[in-house]
Order: sequence, then C-alpha cells, then structure tokens
Amino acid sequence: MRFGKNWKFKITPFRILLIIFVLIAAAAGLYRFVYGLGAVTNLSDEWPWGLWIGFDLLCGIALAGGGFSTALIVHVLHRDKYLPIARAALLTSLIGYLIAMVSLFLDIGRWFNFWRPFFYWGYHSVLFEVFWCISLYTTVQVLEFGDIFFEKVKCAPLKKILGALMTPLLILGIVLPSLHQSSLGSLYIVAVDRLYPLWWSMLIPFFFVWSAFFLGPAMVTVEGTLAARAYKREPELHVFESLTKVTLVMMIIYLIVKIVDLVYRGVFSMAFNGSFESNMFLIEMIVFVIVPIIMYSINSIRTKLWGVLTASILVVAGVIFNRMNVVFTGMADAMGGHYFPSIWEWLITIGMWSALVLLYCFVVENFPILPKEEHAHGSGVSYGTGFHA
Repeated sequence: MRFGKNWKFKITPFRILLIIFVLIAAAAGLYRFVYGLGAVTNLSDEWPWGLWIGFDLLCGIALAGGGFSTALIVHVLHRDKYLPIARAALLTSLIGYLIAMVSLFLDIGRWFNFWRPFFYWGYHSVLFEVFWCISLYTTVQVLEFGDIFFEKVKCAPLKKILGALMTPLLILGIVLPSLHQSSLGSLYIVAVDRLYPLWWSMLIPFFFVWSAFFLGPAMVTVEGTLAARAYKREPELHVFESLTKVTLVMMIIYLIVKIVDLVYRGVFSMAFNGSFESNMFLIEMIVFVIVPIIMYSINSIRTKLWGVLTASILVVAGVIFNRMNVVFTGMADAMGGHYFPSIWEWLITIGMWSALVLLYCFVVENFPILPKEEHAHGSGVSYGTGFHA
C-alpha cells in the first residue's frame, strides 16, 4: 500500500491481524475512559496495579532500555562498531516509551486529571519524578527522531536547529532514563513489609537500572535478528557477538551483588525453603541469569547466531520475569485478595504491542533506520547525528 509518492506500507495477513488487535484495543480503551477502570479491569483496592502497570509500563520501559544503553555505548564511549544497530535500537526505545505513556494514561483512575502533575509539583513523590522523567525522555526521543524525519521530509532550517541541539539532547537521553529506571525500583522500597524479602532490598533501585542496562544489548540482538529475517537482511552477528561481552560483565556483577545483598540481609536461605516465592526466585536466577552467563561465556555458542539469540531471549525474558515477580509474586501474600487480568486488559495490552510492531514496520520501511546492506559491515558508512554518532 502506498500513501503517495514517497510513502509505503506493506499489507500482509499478519499485519491485518495486528491492525484488528489495535482496533479492538482502541474500542476497549474508549469504553474504559467512558465507564471507568472497573468496567474493563479486575483491579481492586487490594490490587490497584495490574497488567498495564506491571507489564506494559515496568516491563515496557525496561525493554526500551536499549535506547539509552546504546546511546551511552556509541555516543559517550565512542564504540563506532555499534553504529549499524544504533538507529533501530533508539527507534524501538521511542516506540516502547510511547506504549508506556499510553499504559500509564490508561491506568489513571480519573484520566481527565492527567495534566495535574505538570502544574502541581509533588516533588516529594517518587511517582512524580518517574512521571516527569518518562515524559521528558519521551519528548527528547521524539526530538532526536526529528533528525531522521527531516532526512526524508526536507526542511533545512528545522534540521539545522535539531542538529545544534543534539549534544544536550543526547546527554538528557542518557541521564533521564537512568533516573526513572532506578526510581521505578524505589517505589518498592516503601513496601518493606509487603514485598517478599528475596526481592525487597534497599538496592532494588540499583537492580532495576542495572538490569535495564544489560537488557539493552540483549533486546537489540533480538530486535535486530527479527528485523533481519523480516526484511531478508544479513543479521549483524559481529555486532551482536561484541555486545554479549557488555551483557556478560554486567550480568556477572548483577549476580554477585544480588548474592551479597541476600547474605548481608540474612535472607539467602529463604531461596531454598521450598515455597512458591523461593521457587520462582530460583527460576529467575538460574534460568534467566546463570544460564545466559554460561552461554555468553562459551565462545562456540557466543559466535553462532542461534547461540547469541537464544541467550539474549533468555535475558529479555528474565527481566520480564523479574518485574512480574516483584509486582505480582512478591506482593501476593501481603496484598490479599486475588487478581488476574480480564480479557479486556489482555486485549488492550495485545493491541498496544501490536501498534508497536506496526509503527516499527512503517518507520523502517519509510525512513533510513537500517543500514544499507552493502555498507552494513563496512567501516566507512556515515550515520549523521541524533540517532547516530
């Protein structure tokens, strides 16, 4: 399908299915805004945070961590060999944050008061800081994308202005997500008597931001491999293999700090008491932390696409598993009651992530996001500014 001379969007049976999911989600979302949360969700006073916050917001923002981690590696550490994946990583991050903003808007009880944090400064609140950081970082990413947008839609004055702003925008684009990634963990420090001790810690802000950072390279690998297969391109295996070294070191540090923290707080033995919480914790640490560390450490696995992709999928699933454990498993005993997402919560979530896929495809097919095939493995390719070095 073409929207004029310079715009196109492929229509396939799979994309038609995604569009149907988006339309269903839009209708359900409209119904929620008219009739309230109780009409479409299974939330209650015992469970005020459900699927939209636990998965779409907390996991969505973590999965979008590839943006700021790639920006730090490429623009601050000047690792130019990662340039081929920089634009795609930051595009995924931008769309992920847009989804997180939508999920946050959906979860506000009185959604028509969404504007209040912009004018009423509750600066003692962690949620206030999270709201402002996410809003500002999303704005920063939209401005950064303007550098790519004006490569296709010619407007020299605006492109020049954005080019002059790129340095401060890149700095903000690294600082802001570092703040709110850790602040999302800080929300649970006050839950000292509610969150299960295997996950509660004064270091939980560190665990949140650190896991979001090492998730970045893994998410870039998964997204890059899927994009390569979808568009019949050669995967950037040499880049993915190099990124595993970053993930490996950071995951080892994460594991060591986690064990030291458990021992220091005297709760290490709780991981082996046979309870549901301890079993979920062991699955999280063994399957999604220790196994990827081993896979990344073996050269014969790390240098193969199937190996680096499998390990990266485990890392991505592991961070999701961790967030779900913190939000649901670790809080279940103290919260009381029962919560399982309604069919409408699931459909809205599926619709939002379907929109993410469709938007990603549209942007990739109309803007220079993926490097040209003939230059993808070369050293002379130029990437401009903004989303590139």
